[in-house]
Amino acid sequence: MNTLTVVALLHYFLFAVLVQSAPTRSASESPAALREAAERAKTLVEKILKDIPTAHASTITTEGLTLHASGQTANLQMMVKTLGIPDAPVIKPLSERFTLDMYVSRMSAGSQLYQGLLGVLSDRLSGLSNLRSELRDLLTQISKMREAAQLGASSDVDQNQSLDLASRLHGNYEVEVAAHLTLSRLRSFCHDLIRSLRAIVAGPLGGL
Repeated sequence: MNTLTVVALLHYFLFAVLVQSAPTRSASESPAALREAAERAKTLVEKILKDIPTAHASTITTEGLTLHASGQTANLQMMVKTLGIPDAPVIKPLSERFTLDMYVSRMSAGSQLYQGLLGVLSDRLSGLSNLRSELRDLLTQISKMREAAQLGASSDVDQNQSLDLASRLHGNYEVEVAAHLTLSRLRSFCHDLIRSLRAIVAGPLGGL
């Protein structure tokens, strides 16, 4: 066997190995699966937004704590610090600088955060179980989005943030203020999620 034949055979076997090791998912399948998971996530977020007013009405009796307030009062801003309620990750419109990976990671982190906070509040209040279940289902869809887009695994949220809140709920007033702030912030977080989920569903994502 001459040298040229050996080289040709080596190239052939190398090409065969590369073809077999390449991802089997086509370029068209991944965006389609991602859009489908994003559509389901968007439906869940819309349901959460619809259920927040109901949960707020069933848990909050303190006068002045309303979802329709134009902004937080100085007293509520102080209570955020006193209760140690953490901020959710900032969600920005998808772009070259705010990638799909960043969006999905922050979406997951924020959903875990609010699920933990609602879990703490559920020990003191009734009427939050539906939102907790919907956030759990949302996290499942986020995982499917991550899988469809072939993104890396996201890190878990520090559960000590929820424990910090639990240690500061000394009376009914603190509990209701914490619930009001958590539900109000969850609503804002969901509005941010909806905007980017609509963009993903509409597609195409290009290099994002």
